[in-house]
Amino acid sequence: MLRIEHLNLVVRNLPRSLAFYSAALPHWRVRGEGEQDWYGTHRRWLHFGDDYNYLTLNDHGQGDNRDLQGNTVGLAHFGLEVSDLDAVVARLAKVGYQKAKPGSDDPHRKNVYFVDPDGFEVEFVEYTSDQPAERNLYRE
Repeated sequence: MLRIEHLNLVVRNLPRSLAFYSAALPHWRVRGEGEQDWYGTHRRWLHFGDDYNYLTLNDHGQGDNRDLQGNTVGLAHFGLEVSDLDAVVARLAKVGYQKAKPGSDDPHRKNVYFVDPDGFEVEFVEYTSDQPAERNLYRE
């Protein structure tokens, strides 16, 4: 078995980032938090998730994230599966976030992209089929 357990993100402002992810994923919680020295930089960190998956958020991020419309090396986006995409969109809109771009036209899934406060593009996807072959239709 293999699954991604967590993503570790460096952010500028922990409360601002936590507000974004809390609005999108209200069933998640802060699992733990602390402080550490990271190669000479003192920073706070927290784990936000459920019992099986989480995001690590670390503060004191510097600089800008990669240009999402460019082709530079770096994280293009990460995807989170949700059970009710419309509810995620509504909760994020309520706290001031708008869709960055629409998802694909697909009969077995709905998806949409948002950009978090630190420039990470997050894809939220809701599958409408339990059949793996239908979840991602690869067209030639």
